[in-house]
Amino acid sequence: MSATRMAAYVDPPHGVPLRRSLLYVVLLLGSNLATFLSSSSSSCAPPVAAAPATTTAPRTVLVPEKQPELPPEFHAFAGLHMLPYGRNPNWGTAEMRPPAGHPCLAFPDLLAAFMSYPVNGSCPDDELPAQRLLLRGSPPLPLPDALWSTPRDRSVHWSAYTCKSFRCLVDRARSPRFDDCKDCFDLDGRECRRWLNATASGKKTKNSPLDFSIDEVLASASPPGSIRIGLDIGGGSGTFAVRMSERGVTVVATTVNLNGPFSTVVAARGVVPLYVSVAARLPFFDNTLDVVHSMHVLSGWMPPAAMQFALFDVYRVLRPGGLFWLDHFFCREEEMAAYVEVVESVGFGKLRWVTRRKLDRGAERKEMYLSALLEKPLKNSWRHPSNNS
Repeated sequence: MSATRMAAYVDPPHGVPLRRSLLYVVLLLGSNLATFLSSSSSSCAPPVAAAPATTTAPRTVLVPEKQPELPPEFHAFAGLHMLPYGRNPNWGTAEMRPPAGHPCLAFPDLLAAFMSYPVNGSCPDDELPAQRLLLRGSPPLPLPDALWSTPRDRSVHWSAYTCKSFRCLVDRARSPRFDDCKDCFDLDGRECRRWLNATASGKKTKNSPLDFSIDEVLASASPPGSIRIGLDIGGGSGTFAVRMSERGVTVVATTVNLNGPFSTVVAARGVVPLYVSVAARLPFFDNTLDVVHSMHVLSGWMPPAAMQFALFDVYRVLRPGGLFWLDHFFCREEEMAAYVEVVESVGFGKLRWVTRRKLDRGAERKEMYLSALLEKPLKNSWRHPSNNS
């Protein structure tokens, strides 16, 4: 590290104690030294041979000791959070961990399954399977046909899913098993009516007050027509991004392919899928996006502290005057006040705010919905609302 850069780290900004700045320097030097020492080995421990079946001793997971001098926000972000509903069968865990910090230590079995080659060795040659996949594939449909057409099955290569065809995905809509997105692959069903005020025939639909339309949201922008680029967090099969595309707005959709090949469907429809989890920092510069939308993904399954960090990141990437559309957020009734406090703490201005009971899974569950259209302030965007005079 150059002397100039070192001085920048040593010279603390106003209001930061010198002792804390020196601690940051020590941590920085320590991390550089660790990187140097590990240059001849992997950053993660190599896979360990499986223990005999008779072994019952628990695996010890080493966790770095907490540094009391670091800000509490650091520990809240880098530490684990327990899921409010307990173990999630999709993730196979009851904990939510940050994308950096603990994966090598906390999930050795997954690491061993993933690393099927010697540490620091060459990756396996996958040219042959890649060529087979390319030869059996087919080009996507051209625009605008691709926007509302079920993709062709010749491009399917889904070893991780029960469905091996798009027709199978469409038929999930008639499955009795509850799934948050079980009907979102049926582009001729409810999906084609999402976020509209009128049907294709021009007749008004009877929408819930929770159902904001895209045209209403675009009209809320100041100045009109200033919504051009955005993000859909947990974009499902890409319909929100497609609707925006039809209105000249470029939106990328995040997906992690839980319960289905969402990224394949999104890409086949001519929309960009982005592989980002809700625990990761959004890969956008500060103050760049005009709109961020999220439906269901940011909901009560997340611990409030983890959701607050996600919302702070949404606030970061939105430009002043940008819109955040929290669409059908849901949680248990007794938890609503805590989550509302989290949303309000970020600093957004409220353009629309609607709460209703969630009854689709039964009134006995005592769940609530919240739909909100929020705006990042044009002035003092980085000041906490409690500090505003």
